[in-house]
Amino acid sequence: MEAMADELDELYEVKPEEFTALRTKLTAAAKQRGDADTAKQISAARKPTTAAWVVNRIAIRDPDTRTRLAGLGERLKDAHSAMAGDRIRELSREQRRLVEDVAKAAFEEAELAEPSGALRDDVTSTLQAAIADPDVAARLGRLSKAEQWTGFGEFGDTAMVFTQTRRPATVQEKPAETPKGDEKSREREKARAALAEAERAKADADAALGELQSDLATARLRRDDARRRLKDAEDALAAAEDAYDKGKQASRDAAAVVKAAKAARR
Repeated sequence: MEAMADELDELYEVKPEEFTALRTKLTAAAKQRGDADTAKQISAARKPTTAAWVVNRIAIRDPDTRTRLAGLGERLKDAHSAMAGDRIRELSREQRRLVEDVAKAAFEEAELAEPSGALRDDVTSTLQAAIADPDVAARLGRLSKAEQWTGFGEFGDTAMVFTQTRRPATVQEKPAETPKGDEKSREREKARAALAEAERAKADADAALGELQSDLATARLRRDDARRRLKDAEDALAAAEDAYDKGKQASRDAAAVVKAAKAARR
């Protein structure tokens, strides 16, 4: 089990473009040593999107990340259960700092100095989901796509998860003086959200296409190898049949010689 965990860590830590080739290599190695269960799990591993890889990489290289996110999630859950407003606000500030710190460290580990806005949003939402949802926290290091928390999980309907780009309005905030300006602002926000969603969808599609292209190339190599081995087998069969026919004829010739020799002795 420990060996399999190490191999999966190695697989999910490499860059997405190296994932499929390494998965094939690790699967073959596991089969060669007779470890069918490990080979099956490795071959079933799904290639992560870039955002999932960024989070996986920091979770693998810094195991304390999962503990920090899950621990804060437990404290937030307790605070919401107790409806402790001051505590919730304090932990919410801690949450923003933690998400920002982990995201920054994750991009540094991934050597991404200037990640796109969509990628930042996906990484941030995944880290927030890990705080809100213990299942997501438990899967850090093995994620295949970015995660999002819908607001109806462990914290209940009253929970509030903050992002770097969107902050909820508070009762102290004054309404805008110009409704038209508000409407335009909302439209721009919708447009930005739609753009971010489109970019995420494109990134997922590109990642899926890349893996399918790699799988197609692997299948073609296997087909070509099978054709070569079939041709070799057919050539070997033809040679064996030819040798058999010659051997059979030699046996007949020898039998005729023996018969003639017996006849001469009589």
